[in-house]
Amino acid sequence: MGRGGAQTDRADGPERRCIATGEVQPKHGLIRFVVGPDGLVVPDLGEKLPGRGIWVASERAALDLAVKKNLFSRAAKQPVTLPDGLVDIVEAGLARRLTDLIALSRKAGDAVAGFEKVKDWLATRKVAVLLQATDGSERGKSKLWTPTGARYFSVLTARELGLAFGRQSVIHGALAAGGLAPRVVEGAAKLQGLRKADGGPTAGKDERNA
Repeated sequence: MGRGGAQTDRADGPERRCIATGEVQPKHGLIRFVVGPDGLVVPDLGEKLPGRGIWVASERAALDLAVKKNLFSRAAKQPVTLPDGLVDIVEAGLARRLTDLIALSRKAGDAVAGFEKVKDWLATRKVAVLLQATDGSERGKSKLWTPTGARYFSVLTARELGLAFGRQSVIHGALAAGGLAPRVVEGAAKLQGLRKADGGPTAGKDERNA
């Protein structure tokens, strides 16, 4: 498993060097920044903004170090300005992008919420991602299992998961294989690195023990 919880099965993808750790790794485990015309450092979470990219591992410690030592100026080879609370801005942006991706999956019929619906999907469909709220009951969450080959993440609050599913709050969610599932995995892994939340390839019970 790579930094930020990203699996290493994509290690053959494009790689970039983190300005904080100095390590070269697949770019899906890093956050891209660019420097605007006014010298302001801007997070480019969609990796579409023009300009030379500055990359930092999707870990709070790495981002904190980059901010503390102003490594962005060194990487940009020019004086730059950092917005106040840059790390928190990145975290909020990643959470927003993740909820949007889950919402799109729901609208496409590739995601469900609620204990019984998720349990049914785990038993009858090929589930790629199991999502559970960070503030949900551990007893309730332990009653669901992560299928072999699927990913588990607990990086969003019940309110944030609720926004994704058009409800006030959601504890349990699941995404079918295919569709936007790979992008949800990548987004959740990046957010996990910043929030240091529970997550990884498995959680709860393995399907063999369900």
